[in-house]
Amino acid sequence: MNHSSTQPGQVVIAVDVGGTGIKCGLVTPDHEVLHSERHKTRTERGAAAVIETILGVAEGLAAKAAVEGLTPVAAGIAIPGVVDESAGVVRYASNMGGLKDTPLRQLAADRLDLPVRVGHDVRTGGLAEATLGAGKGFDEVLFIPIGTGIAAAHIIGGKVLAGGHWGAGEIGHIIVRPGGPLCGCGQRGCLESIASASAVGRRYSERVGTTATARDVAERAAAGDVIAAEVWAETVDALAAALLTAQALYDPELVVVGGGLAEAGEQLLGPLRVALRERIAFFTEPEIVRAKLGDEAGCLGAALLALSVAELDHPTDQAAPVTVEHVTAP
Repeated sequence: MNHSSTQPGQVVIAVDVGGTGIKCGLVTPDHEVLHSERHKTRTERGAAAVIETILGVAEGLAAKAAVEGLTPVAAGIAIPGVVDESAGVVRYASNMGGLKDTPLRQLAADRLDLPVRVGHDVRTGGLAEATLGAGKGFDEVLFIPIGTGIAAAHIIGGKVLAGGHWGAGEIGHIIVRPGGPLCGCGQRGCLESIASASAVGRRYSERVGTTATARDVAERAAAGDVIAAEVWAETVDALAAALLTAQALYDPELVVVGGGLAEAGEQLLGPLRVALRERIAFFTEPEIVRAKLGDEAGCLGAALLALSVAELDHPTDQAAPVTVEHVTAP
């Protein structure tokens, strides 16, 4: 089946699972979001309850489609952790209640009686950003969301590289400061331990003795706070060091920066471009831009996964705006 065989009323179920919330919706083959919801993940209930919530949310969307006279043809689920996308199995996801070797694709397919594709959250969001967002029109895109952690997705010709063991893109664990702060992975000096949004807030808070977020640091740095400016400069420097390594390995045309830290816009991207340019040596400098899709990238990416498994995917100019309906999780 291809786009020419699309029937009126066909939609896919898109589910983006996060540690705090689930963003989901019904999306057409033209990437128009017809219906969108948000639910709480409530990971403290454990792995079994999280899986039941995901399946219940997907079932609810299928029921919503039926009420609206729409026909679901496939489902896509994006989830954090080590995701074996070929087998549709979540090998491990510590922040999903401790999911381990969970055959999420089969469970969802059995519940929905539809073809299902499961993807890693960052790779899925990167696919959407490269296809529908800031990376549209570029062949080689590196998507880097900077939030509580830092990861990356490398997209070439509309396909995301997952790696031989489904672990590609862990740019947050490039060591940029040997012997530096202890990272959650057990190493010292990882990019994530210095430049993630949580690390930025923590490093500033340790120096001033009061609690602050990365957004606070950015605002205070812009207002002339010397310590905040130092922390911000160190953050930019660490990111530039990691991007230099990424450029040597991947040579992307475009680097798309997303996540909470990207909300600082040019306060982050301007100095980052300069810092990378100073290090670039013989490599070709990539264009560095801010992500366009925001926190809807994962849901739109999940829709792309579903459209691909339904063989209905095709290019489009832009993603339709999303109106969110907040719903209590089952």
